[in-house]
Amino acid sequence: MISRQYRDDVSRAAADSFRLQVIAAKETGTQAPVKRIENCSFLYTRHLNMYFVALTRANVNPALVFEYLFQKIRILKAYLGEEFDENSMRNNMTLIYELMDETMDFGYPQNCAVDVLRLYINLGNIRPQDEPEPSQLTSQITGAIDWRREGIKHKRNEVYIDVLESVNLLLSSTGSVLRNEVTGQVQMNTKLTGMPECKFGLNDKLVIDREESGQRKPSVEIDDCTFHRCVRLGKFDADRTITFIPPDGEFELMRYRVTDNINLPFRIIPAVQEEHGHTRVSINLKVIANFSDQLFATHVVIKIPVPRNTAKAKNKVLFGRAKYEPEQQAIVWRVKRFPGKAECHINAEVELMPTVRPKAWSRPPINVEFQVPMFTASGVHVRFLRVYDKSGYHTQRWVRYITKAGSYQIRI
Repeated sequence: MISRQYRDDVSRAAADSFRLQVIAAKETGTQAPVKRIENCSFLYTRHLNMYFVALTRANVNPALVFEYLFQKIRILKAYLGEEFDENSMRNNMTLIYELMDETMDFGYPQNCAVDVLRLYINLGNIRPQDEPEPSQLTSQITGAIDWRREGIKHKRNEVYIDVLESVNLLLSSTGSVLRNEVTGQVQMNTKLTGMPECKFGLNDKLVIDREESGQRKPSVEIDDCTFHRCVRLGKFDADRTITFIPPDGEFELMRYRVTDNINLPFRIIPAVQEEHGHTRVSINLKVIANFSDQLFATHVVIKIPVPRNTAKAKNKVLFGRAKYEPEQQAIVWRVKRFPGKAECHINAEVELMPTVRPKAWSRPPINVEFQVPMFTASGVHVRFLRVYDKSGYHTQRWVRYITKAGSYQIRI
């Protein structure tokens, strides 16, 4: 549909070989997104029915290439809309060629910040906020802080912080933990005047142990931190302080992972019994909420698997609604609001259809979905956010915590 060559070591005919050997062969989704064809490396990803492909003969860093492709899709979503398709691409060829030339030069990624690109590429859904001076524009493109322009003003200076966590759990049928970790991200929405410097603190164990002043404070061992490019990594490596000049508006400040001392939101105790003759299965499930009784979980969905030859299921619950859904091969128990410290039960009698060739039931795991506002399974919480600006204005701060299920499974 559209292509751009940054070097002359690859011919246009090479793109055709990708179409024949990968797309026409329906290889995507089953193989790794890296393909070697005729001494060329094809690295690709997909958006709707379109393929975004990078082609090189050099020995490049694949993580860099995929990051560029993902950033390219993010930029196009900003200009053409979240669900941009083939027609919107064809109708904006001039814009796309401009974006290609600004985001890459001679095969090296350049400026991929949407808020900077929109200062001088004003097509599509993006509209300029203020026309910058040419001298400001040059420093914005080539400067060290390209994610924030000077001269930003807000009537109220506010910062919204969201700490979003996903709990990943895999329990064996005997109750032993096979996998237990939390992945989290800190989302921020800043509405600050000028060029403020922010200092952000979590209850990181390494920092709190260093600041230990007699009284024991709760802390968390935070692993695998990755940051937005505005964070000064040298400062973090030296003393674990997160210092940055924030972009204006919404952005993801950091991601992290925690593997120790996780407070699981739900404890699930299953008892599944297959009766003789393979005609009936009895299921008893106890669900205990481990979080405070001041809190509650929302959108709780527990999917209890049943054999393929299930005829019908009789369910007995006091909370929510439970229903056998054949398309999911499971009894799906939905609870809109699950109170903290509550204990709920489900009893199900499953009747099976007789089969010519009885086959042992593989017993897939129970899957759980939930969302718990104002709770973190890892114990991570925001200790402080300090905003330093030469004008010394007052900043209002709001913090919200949300924990949801990632892959939360219990084997039966």
